Amino acid sequence: MHEIRHDWQPAEVEALFELPFNDLLFRAHTLHRQYFDPNEVQISTLLSIKTGACPEDCKYCPQSTRYDTGLETEELMQVEQVLQQAQAAMASGATRFCMGAAWRSPKDRDIPRLVAMVKGVAELGLESCMTLGMLSENQATELAAAGLDYYNHNLDTSPEFYGEIITTRSYQDRLETLRHVRNAGMKVCSGGIVGMGESVRDRAGLLLQLANLPQHPESVPINMLVRVAGTPLAEQEDLDSFEFVRTIAVARILMPASHVRLSAGREEMNEEMHALAYFAGANSIFYGEKLLTTANPRANQDMALFGRLGIRPQAREMSAPDPRFYDAAAAS
Repeated sequence: MHEIRHDWQPAEVEALFELPFNDLLFRAHTLHRQYFDPNEVQISTLLSIKTGACPEDCKYCPQSTRYDTGLETEELMQVEQVLQQAQAAMASGATRFCMGAAWRSPKDRDIPRLVAMVKGVAELGLESCMTLGMLSENQATELAAAGLDYYNHNLDTSPEFYGEIITTRSYQDRLETLRHVRNAGMKVCSGGIVGMGESVRDRAGLLLQLANLPQHPESVPINMLVRVAGTPLAEQEDLDSFEFVRTIAVARILMPASHVRLSAGREEMNEEMHALAYFAGANSIFYGEKLLTTANPRANQDMALFGRLGIRPQAREMSAPDPRFYDAAAAS
């Protein structure tokens, strides 16, 4: 059985990125089969429950008040509205419902409404996830007590490149929120964004930070930059498709028991790139037509591709490695 490590060194991770493409994908895919059914993909749906007017200066984000992107701000949604969207997500095949609010951090006065949303989603039979910015220890405890399954808080990039993208929140602030989430007993969803002008070393550095946490995030979203007019990264050059797939593969190798999710940027990925990413170890997607404020492939397009590739939507996330796939990996 592959050893799950938390002591990766920078040179080791950078060496993975330098492997020949076929060797890297073979290693990642073989490992993927040890922990997951390679023909199942977990499906999540994401809803913006509070849009715009964020005081942070993240250079990629259209929801920042510092950039003129034409985005209309919206107040925190009512519980009933959110649960209607959750029901629709469940009817379309999602097993997890994620709720995102454009805040630096939630106000304590908002917590009761958020708690009601979490409880309502759970009553529908869906897993729940929220991304609300930084959480205090008490806020994390309240959300966990309400039954929140996952909390998303991305590291975004490496510590070394972070200051080029965000100055209003420190890297340590992000790590502290992850600590509060984990200590409260919730599962962690944490990844980053590639294609922001970072180097390969920075992509390695991001994954190194995640892989060397005391416990790996159960969900690792890998976002490709969506360039939005009005943001400082609107004119950023495209990331090479193979570099994106390499990032997926290295994430799979470093965090073999985690779900690796294709998140923002899928609208720009063709079917062949999706297929390569699934082979490299991606086994979770955001499903639907919108990710917070940017477009996402239409749900029926995902299902059509799943059919052509022989992929099934995962009914429920596995809580532990499934030994059925060990022999298949050994035989491959």
